[in-house]
Amino acid sequence: MTLSMEQMTGTNFLYQRFTFARFLDDMETLGRRKLELWGIAPELYVPALSDQDVSRISAAISERGMEVHCFTPEQIMYPMNLASEARWEREGAVATYRRAAEIAAGLGARFLFLVPGTGREDLPRDEAWERSVEGLAEVSAYAATLGIECLLEPLQRRESNLVNDAESLSAMLGDVDSPNLFVVIDTVAMACAGEDIARSFRVLGDRIRHVHLIDGTPAGHMPWGRGELPLATYLEQLDAAGYSGMMTQELFGSLDALDPLPAHRESLERIEATLRAMS
Repeated sequence: MTLSMEQMTGTNFLYQRFTFARFLDDMETLGRRKLELWGIAPELYVPALSDQDVSRISAAISERGMEVHCFTPEQIMYPMNLASEARWEREGAVATYRRAAEIAAGLGARFLFLVPGTGREDLPRDEAWERSVEGLAEVSAYAATLGIECLLEPLQRRESNLVNDAESLSAMLGDVDSPNLFVVIDTVAMACAGEDIARSFRVLGDRIRHVHLIDGTPAGHMPWGRGELPLATYLEQLDAAGYSGMMTQELFGSLDALDPLPAHRESLERIEATLRAMS
């Protein structure tokens, strides 16, 4: 078996109501060494981060013996849409992503996490698609000049009308045609599209470089064991594909927002036990 717990990142997705220091304390407690950082206000809000801020944050991470694997700017809650017909929003999204690539480089990250945006439901989808293609191509090219690789995640249908499954993700990769744009599998979005890990690898192959490994019903972003998704099956399929990249628990939810550590521990322990049973 190739999979191990060393592939699980630490992440701050549940730490919006805590300081960055508390987040690092908890990840240290959990033994996480690589991090996926969510670019959320106040500490990691992309438009407000100076180079000095980035250096300070990077130093705090390094002092704990940790490193940043992926930088994931918030791009759903904020007005940030590569496919928008509103020029100010589309151009603002490109500018924010370019700055996010600079921040990722300053943090020593390997990856910058992107989403395709969405078009209006009552406007032509193909026009929104082309705007997304253009934006992703520009951001990917700029990130490459900084030594940063880009990851593209499909979204649930309620979040986007552009890229929701392996086929549309493959089509977007083909249209962008960038050697610097790779793929994230999100198990919740994948399950909502009626797909599984094996299908994703059949369609996308070695373009898959990162995984959001979370439970759901099938929607939701829950610790493993609270939802209905088949963790053992997913891990077996990842192992069969020879997957060697990192995996993140993208946990959200009000139930754990005031006490994130137990949720992270609960989920990691479930993953570890499942891997142990597979070995």
